[in-house]
Amino acid sequence: MKKSLFNNACLKIVGLLLCLIGTAFTASAGSTVTDFDTIPSDSLKRLRRYEQRLSRLQAHWQRLIPSYGKVQYAGNMGLISVGGGWAYGKNRQWETDLLIGFLPKYKSDAAKATLTLKQNFMPWRWHTGEHIFIEPLACGLYFNTVLHNDFWVRQPDRYPKGYYWFSTRIRTNIYIGQRITFKIPPHKRFFTKAITAFYEISTCDYYILSHVGNSGYPLRDLISLSFGLKMQLF
Repeated sequence: MKKSLFNNACLKIVGLLLCLIGTAFTASAGSTVTDFDTIPSDSLKRLRRYEQRLSRLQAHWQRLIPSYGKVQYAGNMGLISVGGGWAYGKNRQWETDLLIGFLPKYKSDAAKATLTLKQNFMPWRWHTGEHIFIEPLACGLYFNTVLHNDFWVRQPDRYPKGYYWFSTRIRTNIYIGQRITFKIPPHKRFFTKAITAFYEISTCDYYILSHVGNSGYPLRDLISLSFGLKMQLF
């Protein structure tokens, strides 16, 4: 009997505490609304301008997030290159890539890293089904550099003047190619919304100038064939 009375008393005390907490919360919320409603109009205008600036700043930062990832084999940018990029334009026909590549040592002293900034343009898109489309022409321009002290922009003093008439650090490349994209149905997406397979035929400024200045320069050494995959994140 005493135990039952003790339990009932405890329940009543807990219920009373909950009612007091709820009342305090309601009063606090009401005072907050009242205080907000009493903010002067000039302060409200400043608050709205602040929120608008914050919203624009957040939108700018969100644009810096890469919209896809990419991996590419060969292409005068290393044996293998990985990175990401941004797609934009009315039909997302423009892309900008930033890629880090790996160049094995081959006959040199050590392996090297490369950095590539690439601009792509796809003028047409053909839909061949609900989840597949082809881009019959992809073209672009990219700049590649080898991240190593053996390569330079200006000729070092240890060489006779005019010995090297070109930069060994930065290569300018152009390419053409084609793409095919497979859209992943929404209910099957996990990490990516679409996967694009592509190939590119490219050449660089040094190869072109070597071919123009030397009729015996092999044509097969003028171009490079590369393959890659692009994973569209959003």
